[in-house]
Amino acid sequence: MAMTAVARETVFALRRQIAKIEGTLPERLEAPAGSSLDAADVTANTDVTIVRRGIAAATQDAFLRTGAERLDAALSGGLPKAALSEIHGTETRDAGAVAGFALSLVSLILKQGPRLPVLWIGTTEIFREAGFPYAGGLHACFGIEPEQLLFSEVPRLVDALWVAEEAARMTALAAVILEIRGSPQRLDLTATRRLHARAQSAGRPVFLLRQAAEAEPTAAPVRLILSSAPAAPRSTIAGPLAGSIGRPAFTVSIGKSRTALPGQFTLEWNPDEHAFEERRTEDSVAVVPASGRRKDIAAATGAVLAFPTVGSPAPGDQPSRPQRPAHLSSRRAG
Repeated sequence: MAMTAVARETVFALRRQIAKIEGTLPERLEAPAGSSLDAADVTANTDVTIVRRGIAAATQDAFLRTGAERLDAALSGGLPKAALSEIHGTETRDAGAVAGFALSLVSLILKQGPRLPVLWIGTTEIFREAGFPYAGGLHACFGIEPEQLLFSEVPRLVDALWVAEEAARMTALAAVILEIRGSPQRLDLTATRRLHARAQSAGRPVFLLRQAAEAEPTAAPVRLILSSAPAAPRSTIAGPLAGSIGRPAFTVSIGKSRTALPGQFTLEWNPDEHAFEERRTEDSVAVVPASGRRKDIAAATGAVLAFPTVGSPAPGDQPSRPQRPAHLSSRRAG
């Protein structure tokens, strides 16, 4: 039994060393049974984070807390600061929501640490399709000065990956944002491992924004799927203001995380406090208000009308002269 315990300790130490070399988070390793580092003993220590039966070597300061308690708990403390994190938009129309959520995270980073510049990298196709963030709204909504947000526009994806790798190792940047469209072959497991390793080495986050992309194996420990959510009416002293548009809202789904816990959350961004607030189900409001004259739901639809099938007109509807299909008729010019 003693030899078995020693063997387990040796295997666990080797797995941890391999994880450090490959850039894998140590939270994914399970503590061996009977180990001196028992989960019950570590629970009382507030400087570490417990993930299932494993032990995370990172402290609470290593995570960026969004402020939404349930989301942070599902992510085991929040988004890792020194790591590659994916933010997905399943459709092209979600590019605005993905960009807004990324800017919200940058706002949280700048509020907690030094106000260093942020580099946003993308190809010409990306910026032509989704555009650039509005400079006038950066300070009003996120507290980011326009000169703090730097852009690097390159013609090819290989150039964008090279710029991102070089920027990820720089400690003079608060964060690096790489925006990519679709699922290109160059963005493989090797490329994401390089980005993740450089983010860990510099101690800075790298956010990988994906437009209209499919979920693929990457080295990012966290993948969030973003889409826009209906905005609630503005709150006043007398109650919600009918017909108004309130704070921007996001629907956040956990696609991958260290804890492997699924979940979907609706977050509202407070542009005044520069913080997220979760909108619970009981706090949600109807997008279309109910009718003031009737409390019941809408009645069933009326009678279904049967239209004559094509090619067999009803009696009396036969044209007076033969007609030819439109695609066989000659086109008049003028």
